[in-house]
Amino acid sequence: PEQAEWRAEDILDCSGELDADEGDELAGREGIDRLRAMFGEQLSSAASVLEQHSHDESHHEPASPDAVLFAESTEDVVKCVHVCRDYQIPVVPFGVGTSLEGHVQALRGGVSLDMSRMSRILRVSAEDMDCTVEAGVTRRQLADHLKPHGLFFPVDPGADATLGGMAATGASGTTTVRYGAMREVVLSLKVVLPNGEVIETARRARKTSAGYDLTRLFIGSEGTLGVVTELSLRLFGIPESTLAAIAQFDDLHAAISAVSQIIQLGVGVARIELLDKAAVDAVNKHSGLSLAPRHLLLFEFHGSPKSVADDAEVTLGVVTEFGGSNWESTTDQGERTRLWRARHDAAWAVRAACPGGQLFITDVCVPISQLANIIEATHLDLAEHELFGPIIGHVGDGNFHVVCVVPPNDSAELRKIEAFNERLITRALGVGGTCTGEHGIGLGKISHLHRELGESAVDVMRAIKSAIDPQNIMNPGKVTTNVR
Repeated sequence: PEQAEWRAEDILDCSGELDADEGDELAGREGIDRLRAMFGEQLSSAASVLEQHSHDESHHEPASPDAVLFAESTEDVVKCVHVCRDYQIPVVPFGVGTSLEGHVQALRGGVSLDMSRMSRILRVSAEDMDCTVEAGVTRRQLADHLKPHGLFFPVDPGADATLGGMAATGASGTTTVRYGAMREVVLSLKVVLPNGEVIETARRARKTSAGYDLTRLFIGSEGTLGVVTELSLRLFGIPESTLAAIAQFDDLHAAISAVSQIIQLGVGVARIELLDKAAVDAVNKHSGLSLAPRHLLLFEFHGSPKSVADDAEVTLGVVTEFGGSNWESTTDQGERTRLWRARHDAAWAVRAACPGGQLFITDVCVPISQLANIIEATHLDLAEHELFGPIIGHVGDGNFHVVCVVPPNDSAELRKIEAFNERLITRALGVGGTCTGEHGIGLGKISHLHRELGESAVDVMRAIKSAIDPQNIMNPGKVTTNVR
């Protein structure tokens, strides 16, 4: 037809060769067919399975893989990676899809490598207080297995994520203030590299000076350098006594200032969480609670009965000094669960306030001395731009989240929230903070990584990525956006 605009690169040339894009697509189909022949029913291209693996819990647009492979062993991962290397097919590791920055979207198609069937707990050593698990083991699964041993694994990001995914995103959570994040509690990793080789990043020793720290290179790498298949983890003894407490404040700045004082005094607090008034209101409506409509701090103390009582007494003194009230405390398990219900229900309570909406949860982390001012400025920003964004924070380590909801098909509201997120991150970076304390970069915060560390530092990351994954098949388009 006259309207058609023919381009030479769109059709076969006189030698009958395909153009580059068509050649890549054909090779990809051949590679998927080879995987199907190798794995049979472990490989799925069903529409519902592809859709499930096209997104995480974030607001980012879904992007479907061409197939999903349910790996059942490290050997399965090795076979998959070898085929994908040979046919230059992207590989996107997938746990349970609870990440929040578009980590699992298959931006260039390829294979979503689902690790959920690799769910064996391989070893628990009560004497050494460590364990080895497959990457698909979930946080709650491990917790249930460890209870009879009198042990627990402390990292709690809220969602029942896989431990492999938690390592890949550098997860932390409510207990980080005392026990550390994944970077502190992972002893060693088994990783399948993009060339199909398998390495172990360290031994089980609690410390080492042996060469480069490969373990922490892969923690937070978000599947861009290899596929984590096993983890050795530090464990902790279940405390003799656990005491939970809450206090409420009219003044948000005073509440955060109280947190800073508690940390500076060296109180042995295991958790300090914040829900601002908007989050408290949402939880009251969603979960049928009757908390006063004021800002809320939640505390937890671990130790002997005497030590937790002493820590709680010091904390109460600080809370009172800064104008807090409505103090409640308990060591009873059922009552502790009741006090902490507000925190556990918070994100879903905010989402319920806008039926059909999509969560837009962002996080920043700042030095503890700057936390009160940053949160106060964030509150003023939300009010000025008429945005609904309750604040929930792991305030004991300077990390907080703003939980927004994008109404269905409301692009204008999405742009307002994105502009707010830019201002929030700018404020955090301006006081020496980071654009993400625990969510990771994914595809949502790539530009902010450049702002935070500078081009030279990101170039070092690109060089590492290029050296380990020269074909750029491992979760391409994430973190550094290194391209072929």
